[in-house]
Amino acid sequence: MKGRAAGAAAQLDEAPDGFRLEEFLPYQLAVAANRVSRMFARRYADEFGLSIPEWRVMAVVGRFESASPSMVSERAAMDKVKVSRAVGTLVARGLLKQTQDPEDGRARVLRLTRKGLSTYQNLIPAARELEEELSTGLNRTEWAQLRKSLERLVAHVEKLEGPEAELDAE
Repeated sequence: MKGRAAGAAAQLDEAPDGFRLEEFLPYQLAVAANRVSRMFARRYADEFGLSIPEWRVMAVVGRFESASPSMVSERAAMDKVKVSRAVGTLVARGLLKQTQDPEDGRARVLRLTRKGLSTYQNLIPAARELEEELSTGLNRTEWAQLRKSLERLVAHVEKLEGPEAELDAE
């Protein structure tokens, strides 16, 4: 009986066309990205009370000292609705201020508040620590190759899809 069960399990494991979702690169990338994002999300939520979109907004605004919501959307690979929601939450929590752009009255400029700057300054070491934890799963050469390969893959996808293709990684 064990032989039949093993044979049936092997048949279920192999699709007639040989396609295995778990070996499909887009699936593997999505699973890796989702698991890493969830790990980061748990830490940011526990330590700072921030979601991934909120953290990304703070990272972009903190890096550039001020940014438009469009710039945040582009730099953080987030759709404008997610940026808007994250900005609203961060403004309500006193971490971000949103003012009218003096050069374009319709546009908005985002800046960290003092409280936001303090939080941002604590976020960066935490982000680096998490990245360091991830990197220990690979040797130095593999880690460098992974980063370089991902950069090349993104550049190639941009060539295929165009730089204006919708992005919303999370």
